[in-house]
Amino acid sequence: MESRVLSRATTVAHVRRPLRESNGNASCSFLSIKPIGAVSEGGNLIWGTQLRPSLLLEASYPVTARKEILWPVMAAASSPAEGSDSSGDGKVAPVGFFDKYPALVTGFFFFMWYFLNVIFNILNKKIYNYFPYPYFVSVIHLFVGVVYCLVSWAVGLPKRAPMDSNLLKLLIPVAVCHALGHVTSNVSFAAVAVSFTHTIKALEPFFNAAASQFILGQQIPITLWLSLAPVVLGVSVASLTELSFNWTGFISAMISNISFTYRSIYSKKAMTDMDSTNIYAYISIIALIVCIPPAIILEGPQLIKHGFSDGIAKVGLTKFISDLFWVGMFYHLYNQLATNTLERVAPLTHAVGNVLKRVFVIGFSIVIFGNKISTQTGIGTAVAIAGVATYSYIKAKLEEEKRQGKAA
Repeated sequence: MESRVLSRATTVAHVRRPLRESNGNASCSFLSIKPIGAVSEGGNLIWGTQLRPSLLLEASYPVTARKEILWPVMAAASSPAEGSDSSGDGKVAPVGFFDKYPALVTGFFFFMWYFLNVIFNILNKKIYNYFPYPYFVSVIHLFVGVVYCLVSWAVGLPKRAPMDSNLLKLLIPVAVCHALGHVTSNVSFAAVAVSFTHTIKALEPFFNAAASQFILGQQIPITLWLSLAPVVLGVSVASLTELSFNWTGFISAMISNISFTYRSIYSKKAMTDMDSTNIYAYISIIALIVCIPPAIILEGPQLIKHGFSDGIAKVGLTKFISDLFWVGMFYHLYNQLATNTLERVAPLTHAVGNVLKRVFVIGFSIVIFGNKISTQTGIGTAVAIAGVATYSYIKAKLEEEKRQGKAA
């Protein structure tokens, strides 16, 4: 995923509960429900499902009092039904699909994340084959996503979270790094094979580790550094033998890695209680504003002179517009699905999911575009992906042990 989870999402803001009547006067207070673990720490969230009042109030009320404060539907379900026997057996409220099959729902999220990511990469590369203007296409990606967010806010799905100047100052560096990483990724996609760009981007964990060690001052265990050696070696072998290699694609992918690394650093400083959907929407809006000027300066004259006319002449106006719309929609949806998916799982599952996603994209791009790769390129790519998998596994285990140590 090009976009990582950038915020601490929250579950339920407040749950109102009445207190016992005292001296004939009823009073009420609020019980805060804290997030079930930070997203960056692998906390599992209940995404899009309603917490049942009976579960929240289980520990706070005796049986006799609990029945009175349940929602009407729950209270009715727990009361004796008509025609029931004298034992008072009542009907149990049905369990929702999301609660009954959480593993199946999470698996579906993973499938949709991979599916949308593959479709985006394939359609994106096809557009560059007849319309090689990555700066403009990057703007379209973000523009379609921003329109989607504005429409979602307008209908209240989700409700727009308020923005203030302090939060804006925190999000601007994140959005700038997001914009730079996104644009340079697209420049690389336009210049070389999709599989090669993703192979180079496998180096992102190396840059993250280096930034954590030398910029944030966090000590990186030697085991993590050793696990990154196959990544560097594999990418080097693949780069030396890649048939589509050129310096524009290679350098752009490397800049993208560095940009996303700094995005991660700034994201840690911008942790907020705002939900991830709203955070990503605000970041997309700021990133769009950042991307428009370079697109106009670097590609504007060419687009006006012959870029649009050449692209339309090759595929027709209808397909040209529909391709740009759908590539932007797939870009936004796969990033949003990635956010929603990774919020549901632990760090280890997160790590495995990211590695498998890259394998899927590389494999499908080779099949769809028929890219010819040498034996050395294939070996280098496999070694790099194996190194990323090893690094991700070790890092996730270390984070899990650290979190359990703090809990103890």
